[in-house]
Amino acid sequence: MTIKSQKDFFSGLLFMAAGVTFAWLASGYTIGHGAQMGPGYFPLVLGLLLALLGTVVVFKALVVETVDGQRVGPLAWRPVAAIVSANVVFGICLGGLPGLHIPALGLVVAVMVLVLIAASACTGFKPTEVVLLAGGLATASYVTLDVLLKLPISIWPVLTTG
Repeated sequence: MTIKSQKDFFSGLLFMAAGVTFAWLASGYTIGHGAQMGPGYFPLVLGLLLALLGTVVVFKALVVETVDGQRVGPLAWRPVAAIVSANVVFGICLGGLPGLHIPALGLVVAVMVLVLIAASACTGFKPTEVVLLAGGLATASYVTLDVLLKLPISIWPVLTTG
């Protein structure tokens, strides 16, 4: 059997791997049943659904003809590095690193830094638009998490709150 769409085939394999991993990790928690769900119920069901979706995508990639075989091109390292590093820096800004004496900078700064770093994944971004987007998302995060939901999350840098 030949692969008729490389993109769909490898995407399906990735979905299957992620789904099986989530389901396997969820099995370490109490699963429960439909009427009394345990903490592992939702990730188990979600992982199994993701694995099932991956199976369907792989099957489609093996059965449905495509014009050019939808070949997988080279990996775009710059966007991957930008998105991964944006998430890592977001976590560091939000929680700090006490072992390295880096204080938590709070949600507002973390969201703004996240957007600014993630924007570097694209080659044609406009700095004005990125700054406006960062400010808007930081404001929306503040209003949603602090004002409306009243979650106990650090909003401002620890240095300013004492």
